Amino acid sequence: MKTSIRKTVFAGMAGLSLAGTVAGCAPSTQQPAAQETEPSAAASASASGTASGSAAAPGSAAGYKDGTYSADGNYKSPNGTETVGVQLTLANGTVSAVEITEHPSNPNTRKFQGQFAGGIADQVVGKSLDEIKVSKVAGSSLTSGGFNQAVEAIKAQAL
Repeated sequence: MKTSIRKTVFAGMAGLSLAGTVAGCAPSTQQPAAQETEPSAAASASASGTASGSAAAPGSAAGYKDGTYSADGNYKSPNGTETVGVQLTLANGTVSAVEITEHPSNPNTRKFQGQFAGGIADQVVGKSLDEIKVSKVAGSSLTSGGFNQAVEAIKAQAL
């Protein structure tokens, strides 16, 4: 084999190897394009409240008890881990009210958590607790990771 052909083959193999490596590092699920500058959701949510209310009404979804439940969800931003507080009121397994407690660490986070808090009710009130999984709310795309984690903690509390 000539030197120039060998170099071309070697360069092509190196390029394919690099492409395979980069593809292997890519996330396996598609995420919506973020307008926010927060890179990813953290892996844990901490329950921070207790239930108040009565036992589950007959026919309530997944046996969730009526009441008001609170939990905090965490997510990562360029400034570190951020926290968002979530309070859901359930009636017959359906969300009847939602409140967001903002815990911003900087002005950018304050902006996105505020936008999220202003738009979340339209996406969750009136829905079954099991249906709730948000991705982008009012221009805030990654705060939803903390919200979804808090919802999972609330589901566990409400059983």
